[in-house]
Amino acid sequence: MAGADHEVSGAAGWRARDADIAALLAARHGDPFSVLGPHRANDGWTIRALVPTAEAVEVVGEDGTALAVLDRRHPTGFFEGIVNGDDALLPYRLRARADGASWDFPDPYRFGPVLGPVDDHLLMEGNHRRLWERLGAHPLTHEGAAGVHFAVWAPRARCISVVGDFNGWDGRRHPMRRRVDSGVWEIFLPELAPGAAYKFELVGPDGALQPLKADPVGFGAELRPANASVVEPARTFPTVRAGYQAPDDPRRAPMSIYEVHLGSWRRGPDGVFPTYNELADRLVPYAADLGFTHLEFLPVSEHPLDASWGYQPVGLFAPTRRFGDSAGFANLVERAHAAGLGVLLDWVPAHFPVDAHGLARFDGAALYEHDDPRRGFHPDWGTAIYDFGRPEVANYLLANALFWLERFGIDGLRVDAVASMLYLDYSRQAGEWLPNAEGGRENREAEAFLRALNRLVYERFPHAVTIAEESTAWPGVSAPVHAGGLGFGFKWNMGWMNDTLKFITRDPVHRRHHHSELTFGLEYAFSENYVLPLSHDEVVHGKRSILGRMPGDEWQRFANARAYYGFMWAHPGKKLLFMGSEFGQAREWDFAGELDWALAEQPLHRGLRNTVAALNRLHRGNPALHARDCEAEGFRWIVADDADRSVLSWLRFGAPGDPPVAAVSNFTPVPRHGYRLGLPAAGTWREIFNSDAREFGGSGLGNFGAVRAGARPAHGFPASAELTLPPLATLYLQYEA
Repeated sequence: MAGADHEVSGAAGWRARDADIAALLAARHGDPFSVLGPHRANDGWTIRALVPTAEAVEVVGEDGTALAVLDRRHPTGFFEGIVNGDDALLPYRLRARADGASWDFPDPYRFGPVLGPVDDHLLMEGNHRRLWERLGAHPLTHEGAAGVHFAVWAPRARCISVVGDFNGWDGRRHPMRRRVDSGVWEIFLPELAPGAAYKFELVGPDGALQPLKADPVGFGAELRPANASVVEPARTFPTVRAGYQAPDDPRRAPMSIYEVHLGSWRRGPDGVFPTYNELADRLVPYAADLGFTHLEFLPVSEHPLDASWGYQPVGLFAPTRRFGDSAGFANLVERAHAAGLGVLLDWVPAHFPVDAHGLARFDGAALYEHDDPRRGFHPDWGTAIYDFGRPEVANYLLANALFWLERFGIDGLRVDAVASMLYLDYSRQAGEWLPNAEGGRENREAEAFLRALNRLVYERFPHAVTIAEESTAWPGVSAPVHAGGLGFGFKWNMGWMNDTLKFITRDPVHRRHHHSELTFGLEYAFSENYVLPLSHDEVVHGKRSILGRMPGDEWQRFANARAYYGFMWAHPGKKLLFMGSEFGQAREWDFAGELDWALAEQPLHRGLRNTVAALNRLHRGNPALHARDCEAEGFRWIVADDADRSVLSWLRFGAPGDPPVAAVSNFTPVPRHGYRLGLPAAGTWREIFNSDAREFGGSGLGNFGAVRAGARPAHGFPASAELTLPPLATLYLQYEA
């Protein structure tokens, strides 16, 4: 028998020690396989079982033939006995009786380990990049029996049991085998099937019973407020990529991201969450019709608190049950791909909540986090911080990133709160943080982790993309690792977002004094590969919605928004817009409800949505508007200093031979007639976008579709044209050779 870990000898050698029995009955035995199950003895096989509800237990063959009746050594339900014979013990079952009823079940303690020495070696080194294949709960066939294999890393625990509905949540029923080298505990439970809810019962290093813990590598979870893990196969879902083709170089490809919180985009009757399949039916075609290139989901990893928006995850390997199961989430991704949309996930390695069922003090002591709160606790968020310097913890996170990319075919990760990872003094006062070995504030362990993350992602998934939310001047966030950078593909341009939102919020009469808030971003626009984010963070906590920030009467507010989006889409950098901003959500985002869809078909709101759709089409179809977003050669100012009229203009260039695009923004409600604009070539410049067009809700003022540039120098260019600049509007002019 594979589970026969020990031999015993002598006439009475088969009897279990009272101390072992007491430890098992107290769910405090650290080596249950040394006692329970089959063990070779001189007279045959000793078999021991702990069945707390049973009055009698016998051993039966698979055909039901009785092999032996076990003695009841303890009234709580410890049984042992001998199956005579020198031959190998055939697979057997246990038959228990109580209150006149009987039931048969296989003995988990007759099965050998599933994990092997190679697993121990990789786990000890923190190099098991496919961690999800070994830890967690896996339905499989082992030694001829179908069941579920459980494995969890908890090196300082004295003992661990898997508990669930299948054993009455009784920690005495299924204590696990410890793999001494790696600190992993495992057990195979035959005849258990997917769908079973479970947790781990742990006894800490001090002998104290810990709160029941969800599986750190669980692939499914119960719907909150319940928080047990759920057995679910960790299969890889095939994904259709015929519609979406990842670019070879994302920096030179169009990227317009629609950022979505799945729980509040739409709701069903009575506020019911949509399912992943319903989102596939409605969200995917909506975003595709508007011309976005990507969907970005706020975190979908399982999380206990709706109000965290997913940013305090507990189940990093489990799509949240709020919207369905893993197959439903995989269908959402597949449908997005089929519609030509890439899928990005917000991913949160910066912190994790201290909920009792989560990772905090997982085995009775700090395991995933630093023990010292000056390194292991976020004062702002009340959350724990991963110990990035511990190889097993770093590997846990790295494997999780790869898991989403491989299992679901995700196209990239936006990494949340990178600045909080990089600085040891982040949001801390003097004396509240510990310096690094050099005496500085940089978190060198987090820095090394982020480099390892990006190196792994781009090595294994060359067409994926990583994006950093990083708000400081840390050098080289999007520079390659081999060049000394952190290796991200892109970085959110938080400076651009803050400056331009300040500007557009001002009354137009005051904007002339703050013109630099629009132009300063070009001082550093090519120092990183940037995404311009108008994200969820800009429409909550009293900041108002994007439309709600705009000054003036109703018409002017929409005109400001259209002009601002036109400015943004022609500015170097990829684009990101949070849901609702495309049609002018009037109030702040509320995670507990849905967007104000009743507004979406009102004329001005529909016009704003049409503006975004037109901008996305132009962004995708004109290389000048995307191909050199990250290169200084793709941009040149025409007029940057017309502050008195709050007008600015610039050129965008693609590859040689691509027609350039001139963009002009007028951020006052005053139309400008006869505005002379320098241009690089004489000839026809077609007006391909006018945010004041009637189809967008504007006044319809413009240039009748085109202007003719003559050979009259202006603004340092050999040609120029006279334009009509509509009020509060942005124009695009494309050269026609």
